[in-house]
Amino acid sequence: MKNSIIEVENIAIVDTIFEQKFECDLKKCKGACCTLESDYGAPLLEDEISVIEKFWPIFKKYLSKEHIKEIEKNGFYYSIDGHLMVRSINKRECVFAFYENEIAFCAIERAFLNKEINYKKPISCHLFPIRVADFGGPVLHFEEYKECAPAIEQGEKNGNTVFTFCKDALERKFGKKWYKTVKEYLRGTNA
Repeated sequence: MKNSIIEVENIAIVDTIFEQKFECDLKKCKGACCTLESDYGAPLLEDEISVIEKFWPIFKKYLSKEHIKEIEKNGFYYSIDGHLMVRSINKRECVFAFYENEIAFCAIERAFLNKEINYKKPISCHLFPIRVADFGGPVLHFEEYKECAPAIEQGEKNGNTVFTFCKDALERKFGKKWYKTVKEYLRGTNA
């Protein structure tokens, strides 16, 4: 199963998601996924905008003055050709990023983990390093960044793949039943 695509319930999955070892190692990567240099921010769904706006007064306390000012002046998202993206600062830091011990964290996720809100973070961030493309339907693929080399090392050490590492996010996006169906399909192909 090298560089092939499987389809489960109309969702296409590039097989590297099942083969690539991956497990975040924040002590080494320093939260690089929140600070990757790019002309584009993390993808955002339209229905996530109102949820983030609703919880803004709760999670903004984790952000620096610079990030709060940026959001209050320019908003936390923008659109290019109908694609919504989270705004970043200097084409690098997500506007929701904050630092502890030189590690970037998500302010939304921190509020969620502290049980202050019931929304974890944008689904594209939760799914990372999986990206969802649309070619007449969702296509899931592994997006590799050099900044994530420590995650690949950690995944190899502990035996976790992108698929197992992203279990919670995949279940959140596509459902527990779908995730279980994919696992059963994989067991069948490895038999």
